[in-house]
Amino acid sequence: MSSDEKPTAPRSLAEALRSRDDASLATLLRSRPDLITPVPTDLTQLATRAGTRASVVRALERLDRFAVQTAQALAVAADPATYDELLGLLAGDDRDPEVTAALPRALNLLREQALVWGADDRLRLVRTARELLAPTPQHPSPTGLGPTVQEATAGMSPGRIQEIVTTAGLASTHDSVSAVAALTALFTDRARMNDLLAEAPADSVEVLDRLLWGPPYGQVTADPAARLRWLLDRGLLLPTAPGTVVLPREVALHLRAGRAHRVPEPTPPPVTVAATHHPQVVDSTAAGQAYTALATVEELLKDWDEGGPTVLRAGGLSVRDLKRTAVALDVSEPVAAFWVELAYAAGLLASDGEPDERYAATPAYDEWLELPAAERWARLAEVWLAATRTPGLVGGRDAKDRSLSTLGPGLDRSAAQEVRHRVLALIADLPEGSAPATDSLLARLRWERPPRTADDLRARLAEWTLNEAELLGITGRGALSTHARALLGAPAPPRPPQEPPARGPGDKLPFHHHRTAPEHHPLSPPEQATATASAARLLAPLLPEPLDHVLLQADLTAVAPGPLERPLADMLGILADVESKGGATVYRFTPGSVRRALDAGRSASDLHAFLTEHSRTPVPQPLAYLIDDVARRHGHLRVGAASAYVRCDDDALLHEILADKRSAGLRLRRLAPTVLAAQSDPAALLEGLRAMGFAPAAESAEGDVLITRAHAHRTPPRTPPEPVPDGPPPPDATLLTAAIRAIRAGDLASTTPRKPTTDAPAGGEPPRTGSAETLATLQAAVLTGQTLWIGYVNAEGTASQRVIAPVRVEGGFVTAYDHTADEVRTYPLHRITGVAELADDQG
Repeated sequence: MSSDEKPTAPRSLAEALRSRDDASLATLLRSRPDLITPVPTDLTQLATRAGTRASVVRALERLDRFAVQTAQALAVAADPATYDELLGLLAGDDRDPEVTAALPRALNLLREQALVWGADDRLRLVRTARELLAPTPQHPSPTGLGPTVQEATAGMSPGRIQEIVTTAGLASTHDSVSAVAALTALFTDRARMNDLLAEAPADSVEVLDRLLWGPPYGQVTADPAARLRWLLDRGLLLPTAPGTVVLPREVALHLRAGRAHRVPEPTPPPVTVAATHHPQVVDSTAAGQAYTALATVEELLKDWDEGGPTVLRAGGLSVRDLKRTAVALDVSEPVAAFWVELAYAAGLLASDGEPDERYAATPAYDEWLELPAAERWARLAEVWLAATRTPGLVGGRDAKDRSLSTLGPGLDRSAAQEVRHRVLALIADLPEGSAPATDSLLARLRWERPPRTADDLRARLAEWTLNEAELLGITGRGALSTHARALLGAPAPPRPPQEPPARGPGDKLPFHHHRTAPEHHPLSPPEQATATASAARLLAPLLPEPLDHVLLQADLTAVAPGPLERPLADMLGILADVESKGGATVYRFTPGSVRRALDAGRSASDLHAFLTEHSRTPVPQPLAYLIDDVARRHGHLRVGAASAYVRCDDDALLHEILADKRSAGLRLRRLAPTVLAAQSDPAALLEGLRAMGFAPAAESAEGDVLITRAHAHRTPPRTPPEPVPDGPPPPDATLLTAAIRAIRAGDLASTTPRKPTTDAPAGGEPPRTGSAETLATLQAAVLTGQTLWIGYVNAEGTASQRVIAPVRVEGGFVTAYDHTADEVRTYPLHRITGVAELADDQG
């Protein structure tokens, strides 16, 4: 081709793809990874796959609103359409400058996604996309446009068409085709249409206005009113079925001043700033929430330490157990569901797999507890970012009207991960310390991914993300924290204006950034590990240091002014009951809590020494008396297994128990002056006596006091749940390079011209030759250096075609340079189905 020759316009999507360079193909495959799973054999197969319904629907769902509007405009334009026609449909007759400036980007995006192909003078929407977006009576277009005049008159009688043409002031024609063309030309001529509509009665124009922006269909009676008859006689309304009329597309476009959409949205709406805080305030607030998050997860799993609630038969947590967990954590049920799901996603809890299946902590929980606080938080935050399980759905119904339960099936939403990252990325784009206005954030997300149904799942996911980010300490007062920015690998925030404009309470600052949505690509595992470590390092100085002391008070309480060291917190949790939590935790000592410590094997002297060592204030006398009094009575009564018995050296005390009406349920009887027998088991007997105010101790068969310690129930090692991907993952650079090379080589093999032969198969199929002819042709090619086209069947029985340059033929094998694989390979001769010579100018 000479330098001044213009390239031939592509006749198909495959030819358009063939003209792309490798970088453009890589962009297509990266944005539509379903096209590369598996790798197509050539560009024709790639084009076919890009036009399948499932792939096109997926690609359309990932377009921003203006790109979708551009595709919708192409779907109602002529096929093919010119760039000027498309611009007129989007920008209108007045050529809106904002739309005019944005259209090249949207069109390039559609071309990049292989949804549009062809030069600017012959733009074509892929057939499947046109079928999906073009208006039909069953599926109206979002543009509100109806069928063209040609489509609407397809079943109309020639006589009726001629009547419409003459009534509209046009000359009659000799056939229906030219009549429809004349009517179409009238409706697309702005001046003549203005003259025609100027004659219309006012109530007829009112009818057109009602149908103008859709739906374009209306109902009429068998004897239409005069205002409708005037429109029907001139083709401004056309019948489509008995009793139904439609506003032709050309008429609607004239009345709309050429616009396909009532409100084009060429640019993304800005995310406005609802409030601005000092960055240090944001970080300290987020760090406080991060500490609360760690304490909540620990409290949850400590509550389930001896075995949590049972697993429902269908899987998950019952509503009653979720309510009980919410009360124990002092949070609402949706928040409790979030913490339970987060611990499950992190692999800290799972079902134990026993016959009486229950939820319990995993061995990974014990390992997690040994980590520094900042690293424990970073682990939870990293898991939350990648998770697809959606606690916000708990309590709803699935497609089969079954209730969705915490930890149950059906909570995965593959879009959750992408929405979570996008919401945080939009907040990260705001000036430092800025919290977004929720409404503007949701509007931005709707522009970037327009919802296809009334149930806007992405909006709900975004709202849940904002709430969960605040609970977890990702954000503080709505603004992104410094450690969360590091976790995301986000760039440094833009600087806020030096002199912000004065504003009143509740005013919102617009922060205008009109960048289009980038593709969501999570960090690679090595990058995420580095980002997580950086986040932990930034958070660590902000978390409070664990304390080794408490403040004992005379009202039998102890105040922990901050987080306690783990051994101190564990022991204090046995010796006292938590009364209130917050910035400081208040513990209360009771006879029951002291007895619990004695049951765990501590003596009164151990408890005195512990309190003396860890209290910054003297041990109050009431507390010392309480410990001594409970210890003196502890173990005076002994309970063992007979079924059960009570033993005591003080027979008067046993007489007192028998005389107490509250002991009737225990069904006690005296066996000896110092022994009572019971018909209940030892555990029930212990609880009954303690409820009566006594301090019994369990004893072994040898008569020794049994020390009761909490048994930490753990599941076998469990793997955390895997996130459910939203389709195939984007290919990495290595896979893209290899795939493009294979596609190019396969395309070369399928499109390279061959010399004509008498027995050549039709349709570009691999050649078929006999074994003798195959061997002779290969041997001749070795001598002449000729390139051949071969058909080959591998060991799995898969047929393919290749372009090779034979180097050596011996021992039943041919060694050749394979242009398809771009390397030297050896092929068994018996697997070669045939050979053909390439045309002389392709050798």
